[in-house]
Amino acid sequence: MIELDLRGLKCPLPVLRTRKVLRGLAPGRRLVVACTDPMSAIDIPNLVREEGARLDAQERLGETLRFTICRDGG
Repeated sequence: MIELDLRGLKCPLPVLRTRKVLRGLAPGRRLVVACTDPMSAIDIPNLVREEGARLDAQERLGETLRFTICRDGG
């Protein structure tokens, strides 16, 4: 599992950095992304769908949005 801490970054940086890591993620691997930008609640799920990955969990912990993403395929 890879953890990506993007707290404090503003749109579009969280989605751009998530895309870069997600594209290099091996099939079956998980990526956990932590963001504080409110737009990430919309942007990250859309990115996951566009990239053909799977959003396993989305939660809010105070100001932090946390996404658990799995790269499908193999």
